[in-house]
Amino acid sequence: KASGTALLVVGHVTKDGQIAGPKQVEHLVDAVLYFEGERGHHFRVLRGVKNRFGATDEIGVFEMTGKGLSEVANPSALFLGDRNSISPGNAVFAGLEGTRPMLMEIQALVAAPSFGTPRRAVVGWDSSRLAMILAVLDARGGLGMGGHDVYLNVAGGLKVGEPAADL
Repeated sequence: KASGTALLVVGHVTKDGQIAGPKQVEHLVDAVLYFEGERGHHFRVLRGVKNRFGATDEIGVFEMTGKGLSEVANPSALFLGDRNSISPGNAVFAGLEGTRPMLMEIQALVAAPSFGTPRRAVVGWDSSRLAMILAVLDARGGLGMGGHDVYLNVAGGLKVGEPAADL
C-alpha cells in the first residue's frame, strides 16, 4: 500500500455464492466483493460483503458495453419491468440498497397446482419469508394459499433483503 499498489486475491466461490474452503481467505483481505446477476442479463451488481474501512450494504450497478463494464446512472430503470401496461401481480417497491433509494418491481403469480403438491418458486427474494407471508395470508386472511402454486420474482435479477418488501 505504501507504494500505491494493491494486491488482488481471487478465491473460489461455491454454487450458493459462499467463499469455498476455510475462512482464511476472507480474513486476509480488507474487502470482499461479489458480482451478482442473472446469466441472460447484460448488467451486474457489485456488492460488498466485507469492508474493513467502510459500509458493506452499498451496491454498484454495471452493464457490459462494447467498451467493457460501464456504470449504470439510473439502476431503478433496470429493475422495473414494462410499465406501459398494468398487469395484476406486479408491484413497484421503493427500497434502499445501502444509502441508494431504488425502485424495484416484484412480480407474483398464484395458480392452481399443476401437480398434487403446490409449488413455490422464488427468484431474488428469501423463500422462507414467502412461506411466512403465505402462512399469515392463509391463517389471518383466509385466502387458502396452501393449495396453490406461488411464483415470486424480483424483476431484473436483483436480490431484495429489505423487510419492507414483505408488504
